[in-house]
Amino acid sequence: QVQLVESGGGLVQAGGSLRLSCRASGSILNINAMAWYRQAPGKQRELVASLSRSGSTTYADSVKGRFTISRDGGWNTALLQMNNLKAADTGVYYCNAKLKDWADYWGQGTQVTVSS
Repeated sequence: QVQLVESGGGLVQAGGSLRLSCRASGSILNINAMAWYRQAPGKQRELVASLSRSGSTTYADSVKGRFTISRDGGWNTALLQMNNLKAADTGVYYCNAKLKDWADYWGQGTQVTVSS
């Protein structure tokens, strides 16, 4: 069992930056990968960035060069540094953890609003 809690969301102007944090507790040694998803109003949840235990990263094309996913060595925290934010980045951002048995766990989400 893994519990995830996101923080760091808020209201920012276009061009600004935010740093989201996902704090994990429980069976964190069983985490194989962590990721950030987002869901804009009226749209499906989409993958923003992912990070595997091996260090491999993936990013949505829309955020490449602007967002960076990282973690601490023990998977206690997954970070998402978001720079040069755009209005299209607005949405609820969710932390995701995939365990070694491939079970998925989700945080409650944190709201990011970017004004034009």
